[in-house]
Amino acid sequence: MSCAPTRTDDASHQPDNPQENDPARTNLLSPASRFQRPHGPPSGNARRFRIHGADVSASVAVFLIALPLSLGIALATGAPLQAGLVAAAVGGIVAGRLGGAPLQVSGPAAGLTVVTAELIQQYGWRTTCAITVLAGLCQLVLAALRVARSALAVSPAIVHGMLAGIGATIALAQLHIVLGGTPQSSAVSNVRGLPAQLADLHPAALSVSVLTVAVLLIWPRVPGHAGRIVRKIPAALAAVAAATAFAAFAGLHQARVDLPSWRSHALPELPEGPVLGLLAAVLTITLVGSVESLLSAVAIDKLVAARKKPAVRVPRADLDRELAGQGAANMVSGALGGLPVTGVAVRSSANVSAGAVSRNSTMLHGLWVVVAALLLVPVLDLIPLAALAALVMVVGVQMVNITHLRSVKKNREMLVYAATLTAVVLTGVLEGVVIGIAVAVAVALHRLTRTRITVEEQDGVHRMRARGQLTFLAVPRLSRMLSQVPHGADCVVELDGSFMDHAAYEALHDWQTSHTSQGGTVEVTGRAGGRISEPADETHGCCRPWTPWRNHHCDDRPRDADTHHLANGLSSFQRNTAPLVRDELARLAREGQRPSQLFITCADSRLVTSMITASGPGDLFTVRNVGNLVPLPGEKGADDSVAAAIEYAVDVLGVDSITVCGHSGCGAMQALLNSPPDGTATPLARWLRHGRPSLRRMKNRHRSWARISGRLPADAVEQLCLTNVVQQLEHLRAHESVARRLAEGSLQLHGMYFHVGEAQAYLLTSTAEQEIDEVFDRVAPAPSTLEKSHS
Repeated sequence: MSCAPTRTDDASHQPDNPQENDPARTNLLSPASRFQRPHGPPSGNARRFRIHGADVSASVAVFLIALPLSLGIALATGAPLQAGLVAAAVGGIVAGRLGGAPLQVSGPAAGLTVVTAELIQQYGWRTTCAITVLAGLCQLVLAALRVARSALAVSPAIVHGMLAGIGATIALAQLHIVLGGTPQSSAVSNVRGLPAQLADLHPAALSVSVLTVAVLLIWPRVPGHAGRIVRKIPAALAAVAAATAFAAFAGLHQARVDLPSWRSHALPELPEGPVLGLLAAVLTITLVGSVESLLSAVAIDKLVAARKKPAVRVPRADLDRELAGQGAANMVSGALGGLPVTGVAVRSSANVSAGAVSRNSTMLHGLWVVVAALLLVPVLDLIPLAALAALVMVVGVQMVNITHLRSVKKNREMLVYAATLTAVVLTGVLEGVVIGIAVAVAVALHRLTRTRITVEEQDGVHRMRARGQLTFLAVPRLSRMLSQVPHGADCVVELDGSFMDHAAYEALHDWQTSHTSQGGTVEVTGRAGGRISEPADETHGCCRPWTPWRNHHCDDRPRDADTHHLANGLSSFQRNTAPLVRDELARLAREGQRPSQLFITCADSRLVTSMITASGPGDLFTVRNVGNLVPLPGEKGADDSVAAAIEYAVDVLGVDSITVCGHSGCGAMQALLNSPPDGTATPLARWLRHGRPSLRRMKNRHRSWARISGRLPADAVEQLCLTNVVQQLEHLRAHESVARRLAEGSLQLHGMYFHVGEAQAYLLTSTAEQEIDEVFDRVAPAPSTLEKSHS
């Protein structure tokens, strides 16, 4: 493809395949395996520790955000202020090094503020540190059990409601400090005490807080060239710095940050208290911290995928490894007297936006926190506590996210969201989440059992509408309504739901079969009126819905049925598919073909191009030949048919891209690999001569080899299949029409590899012109409509 990946530091320190240098692996290869060689830079360079400049600048940006937030969160929990710095440093260094999300930044998070504050009030700070250590141990156990993905099964409405409830609780508590008072022990108490606090305002604290909030809100909105310059400084740092300077110059007397000597820093002690209460505390820290970290990792993956620059391939998050990294960080943070650690979306987003390319940025940010905690204590002691309280209050308000609220409303889960939010504010985080889950289950059961079925007649056509999910619970009502349709009548069944279980399907299918046998007609449609395909014939009951295009053999079919397989397929097309595509084909017949790309692939029968590219009529201009070869123009004995197709596609049809697609187990590549240099001049041998440059490229020790999704090819045949795709792309560039369009920037070339046995597509992510490894990356499944709506 047009963009080439730059290796991250992770890639430079870890081999792409632990078996790369294993001598036993070479025994699996054919005689051509003597050309195998290790990938990557020489061993001398592999051990050199390098840090990308983008990681350094990103780490500074994240550090400037994390420093005031860490102090503010520690203040909000009632923990020693140094505990916030310890958690930020440990989260950056330990979780950054061991975690599975390279660009996620970990540290003290607002999501655990309420939980930690309650634990400190109930058990004291040193026992809370011990609880943090035990929670980290639980996270390590969960990671070993590989249950990280299970955390994503929690309804987004519950997660958003939990965060909004925590944010509201934080904002109410910090509002008292902003006004110059002291927060109460619960959100309800803070609401009740607010009138008295408003009657007893402290002008010094209020003025500092108002300035902090004003800078936080105005800073990102400064217009023009000046705005682009000032926005390089994080708003949180600018707000705290402005408030500190104002308090110092105005000579305001108020509480400030007081970082005691590290010699008196409190460390954990053996937990004391009721066993069940301590277990509940450990469970709460574990669940809330794990869910927040994993959801943040998934969100950061989306941000990295959408980022245009820098064009660096960052691996997707390994959630089990990320959970293990969070567990290790919590154990270390608790042991050193720090707050609980989680992945933090705000700092992680800043890390991605600042251009970080590896986990080095996260680790460096932790190092800068250590340096600041040791060397900048006199500067930090100047910060007014009211400024930190105002900062955390704004963070709490922002946790009630309008975008999340709209998404929840769109998916009709406002009841779950509101119940979770209210329960978290009134009862606590763990209790609120449990109540939210109970409400979500009740809502799901209600929707599952609520099905409205109506039948009405319009112009002689009986229309039955089923609103809701069709389960076995709705079968009696469904059968009763279907019995109201007269025999021999025309009927349209409109299904407005996303689920139909086997019992409902059988009831509808049996009635449809009976009704049509008595002279009636039945058309099953979706909500928008689109027709749903009819069930497969009873003679094909053993086959799956995708088998009409599969060359399958049912056990109950006669052995000679394949004699008329083509005729049977044509008949099935005319009956089932033609009515659906007739309008589109008629349009293409009128307007002519306008394909978007030329697709050059092998003639192998296992490659169904329309299936693997999800394309339809008019989308692809396809050229198929043995070995997906592109002969060089003007070559002696060249076949002009491929060149003619290229010229027609590029100059006449004006395609935007050309894709060369190879595949696993290619017989042409096997024949090319085993053919003698001066073999018999059969038609196949003469054609395969156009693949000799690919064979020479693979044997050339001065060229880098192609890799497939970070691993070595399985054998020499697969290596030749991959190399052949890269070589044919070079042949394409030699064609005059292609070279001209490439120079204009109006044409793109793509390499693709399809593994037949895995049903997995891979795309080439580097150009053949560059002296780096060509990498074929796995193509991930596209999110479903439901996943898109939640994102």
